[in-house]
Amino acid sequence: MNEHLHTALELAFCRIPVLPLRGKVPFGNCRRCADNACGGRPNMKTAGPCACPGPCHAWAAATTDPDVIQSGVWRRAWMRASAVAYHPGGAGLTVVDLDHADAVTWARETLPATRSVPTTRGEHWIYLGRMQSANALRPGVDIKSTMAYARYLGPGTGRMAELPDAVRALVVKEPAAVRPAPQPVTVPAPAGGGACPHRTPTYLDRGIAMAEQRITAAREAVHATVYRTFLAVLSTHGRCGCLTEAHTARLFTAAQAKGESPRHCTDAWTNARTQLGL
Repeated sequence: MNEHLHTALELAFCRIPVLPLRGKVPFGNCRRCADNACGGRPNMKTAGPCACPGPCHAWAAATTDPDVIQSGVWRRAWMRASAVAYHPGGAGLTVVDLDHADAVTWARETLPATRSVPTTRGEHWIYLGRMQSANALRPGVDIKSTMAYARYLGPGTGRMAELPDAVRALVVKEPAAVRPAPQPVTVPAPAGGGACPHRTPTYLDRGIAMAEQRITAAREAVHATVYRTFLAVLSTHGRCGCLTEAHTARLFTAAQAKGESPRHCTDAWTNARTQLGL
């Protein structure tokens, strides 16, 4: 049996939707879909509502059906394929594609450890959970999950972690403006205060320290990094009332050390709370 076909069947048995690649892209449209008659886009990661039996529509063609994978059209594609790809979102997974060494370093300093797979220039970090896919979130960092495909490069090493808020926050865009009129600059904090009912104080202190480090390590897009960091902190602790003014002040101080104004810190915090419905 062809090696790629064998790998594809093993993945399909594990309920991971697969498709063949030629080079780094899926196979192009078949004659039935010529000139995008079905609404799809050849060789792209998007696809139309196509009933074509061939593997010609990227992530939308990915399947776990062994009969389809071994059918005549697909078998011929596997014989010409250079690699196996899979649809992470279809398997309930998210791949953080780290394209070079600097991106890998950033991930090790910023994201929770999870299963990793070496790539030609960097690594794939795989989390359990699906989310919106996006490209170029920061230098060398893409998200591949729903409506996207990733090249299968082996099982990887390490235990697969749950998809963290820190990864979800990467694709959240900060609102363009804040509605309220300018107010005196203060350090806001969620109401409540006191001990967190579902996390230990050590967990909270470690989270704040990691957030400070994330802001301090930002080499570019500081404005967006500050907002995403505030969003990640609030998504974990914003509803339980464990954050105090001292915690918030630490985050504001780290942001201002990177050149952010007190007003922007207040606006970013307010926007993050609004985004989360706090």
